[in-house]
Amino acid sequence: MSDKTLSVEITGIHLDIDDKTRKYVSKKCNKLVDYIPRHARPSAFANAKLTLVDRKDNNKYECEIVLTLPDKTLVASDTAQNIMAAVDIVEAKLRGQIRRYKTERADSVKRGGIMARAKGVLSRRK
Repeated sequence: MSDKTLSVEITGIHLDIDDKTRKYVSKKCNKLVDYIPRHARPSAFANAKLTLVDRKDNNKYECEIVLTLPDKTLVASDTAQNIMAAVDIVEAKLRGQIRRYKTERADSVKRGGIMARAKGVLSRRK
């Protein structure tokens, strides 16, 4: 696995997944690699679950993607009339969650970084 690819496991429930759909989901999940921090890329993987939901009036498709990062698991799901639309919506939701994950990590690194520790030690000596 290179640094720019994400291992993706795609599962279909009440649905046979064709190659076109499989490639589309893989492509969308691999776009998320650009947003994942570099330290988390080697161990990150995605589990996509595509479900056909039967309703009396019409059929809907549900997409749920679980993105596992080293210290956090991100989950997004949505339903739509088209399987591709559901995947697009879930990908956008995951982008926002990854953005929040990165800012949380950056804040904790800034507060507890090496310079903060050095300043703390120097301020205690006075």
